[in-house]
Amino acid sequence: MSGSRTARTYNQNHVPRPYTPGRRRLSIYVSWSYPAEAGRNPAELDNRFSTMTEVRRVNWPAYEEPRWSDPLRFQQGVAGSLELFFWGWAPFQQFAEETTGHPVPVYQRIDQAGFPTPLDERVLADTDTLLLFGLDHMITGQDPAPEEVEAVRQFLTREGTCLVLGPHHDVGASDDLAVRDMEYHHHGDPLVPRQQRFARYVRGLMRELGVPVENRYGLRPAVREAKKIAPLSVARDLDTRGWLEGVTNFNFHMHLPHYAVTTDDPDVVHVLGRQPIDPSRPPHPFTEAGNTEFNMFLWMPPGGQRAGDVLLADSTVFSSLFGGDESLRAFWRNIASAK
Repeated sequence: MSGSRTARTYNQNHVPRPYTPGRRRLSIYVSWSYPAEAGRNPAELDNRFSTMTEVRRVNWPAYEEPRWSDPLRFQQGVAGSLELFFWGWAPFQQFAEETTGHPVPVYQRIDQAGFPTPLDERVLADTDTLLLFGLDHMITGQDPAPEEVEAVRQFLTREGTCLVLGPHHDVGASDDLAVRDMEYHHHGDPLVPRQQRFARYVRGLMRELGVPVENRYGLRPAVREAKKIAPLSVARDLDTRGWLEGVTNFNFHMHLPHYAVTTDDPDVVHVLGRQPIDPSRPPHPFTEAGNTEFNMFLWMPPGGQRAGDVLLADSTVFSSLFGGDESLRAFWRNIASAK
């Protein structure tokens, strides 16, 4: 991450951003309880993030610089791996600020100090594009309150708003341990346990808002060279808003969710981008069913009382932890400057 031009701030109230015609105000909302995630018992095998020590061991020597490995400078438990998310999002925040002229705040449902921030008008009043990252493990019990659902519904009645939903993967949903093991060997990431189910909060919100999509699995994308993700299969004819203009690919991540559309109405949800699956990987129930691609990027155009757009894209697409190129920056630019 490049050096910041200003000093870092923490533990203070957000300063509202004034409306500026033609310049979108982006906000990130992470649906986790930071204490619930950081406080998970490392002895538990499933449904937790890795500790920083585990990250260092698996990715050695990538994180052996003192800024990562020195326990006096960086947390070595689960909290350390959570902080990597913030490092990864910072370049997107900087890019969006340079594009729009507005800073991009990051809200947490419950932050490091235990302060709760429900998704309400305090978050939404000065937001035009909300990126909602579903990174809460389902066992931590993050459910949207009726007031939050209504706040988001009202947000989407505003002309020009955009809601980007990013429910993360859902690995090991089956009760069959053999199936869980099959999924694990397919994606091949030793840091992901046999069961890691995410996004209870976003799934609940989508259900209440009538978004007919479910996040399923954790699938290994195809690559065209070392850790360079294969190009998307793009439905250019459906992309009338230009969300994927100038975009050929996102960034590589070892396990990505399939956004399954649960309605038969073709006008409700447009699947704009499908990601080829790595055919060299061990089988997965999804590939055994004959699938060679999974749904990666979806768009719900305005409809009914909803004046805003709804997009679905995994949070990894907005993180520099998993690489990036001009194609990814073009996507970021499209999101930040959408008309």
